[in-house]
Amino acid sequence: MSKLSSLPRQIALDLGHTPQASLDNFIPTGNENLLALLTDLQKFWQVAEKETSLRADLRMMHLWGESGSGRTHILEAMQLSAKNLGIDVCLLDHDSTQDEWRAAGSLISENPLLPALLCVDDIDSLDEFAQGALFRIHNLIRESSCQALLTCGQQPPANLQLRDDLRTRLAWGLVFQMHALSDAEKSQALEQAAHARGLQLSSDVTPWLLRHFHRDMSSLMSLLDALDTYSLETKRAITLHLVKELLAQKN
Repeated sequence: MSKLSSLPRQIALDLGHTPQASLDNFIPTGNENLLALLTDLQKFWQVAEKETSLRADLRMMHLWGESGSGRTHILEAMQLSAKNLGIDVCLLDHDSTQDEWRAAGSLISENPLLPALLCVDDIDSLDEFAQGALFRIHNLIRESSCQALLTCGQQPPANLQLRDDLRTRLAWGLVFQMHALSDAEKSQALEQAAHARGLQLSSDVTPWLLRHFHRDMSSLMSLLDALDTYSLETKRAITLHLVKELLAQKN
């Protein structure tokens, strides 16, 4: 049996699996201040019963940047973190139904003294109903003492094609431009992740991946996990030949 055909089936399937988003697997290059604030928000949730109010700088944040800059990763990471800590959380976007927006509004209004998080992705594309709902929820969160709002879009608040009163309110909180990683930074991140796993990549692996594989970090990290497993199974070093062999089996 050839090495190619002996590839365990579960490895090929796992190659398409994207690891759950977290702050730990977010590459913070250029976004260190944002990461520090989000970590502080998580710490507040951990001791929320002992705290009386949430710091003003953690209440409302708008993240903007080009596709691939990590905006959605941050929202999904914070949603999962809140859920794991028992914090009420909603993640909405332009595809969310009117009932989902109403449910989010009820969640915020009915428990003003309890910690909660509302995440809104693709804010650039919200329809008239969603904009109105978000405007009302924004006012509720602002009046509360321990609830937070995270919004994401491709533009800063001043440039968003939204109703004027909503656009103005989004500018009241902190605004962060998300910085996408350069190829050099992606390469460095992959090398660091490999080193943390005790792996040694041949020098031609990372440059080839950045030219021929998916360029987002989630896909690259998922592939690194699969390579780690396949390398152990086959007792072979992670060379470019091994990478191509694994990808050929996946295809």
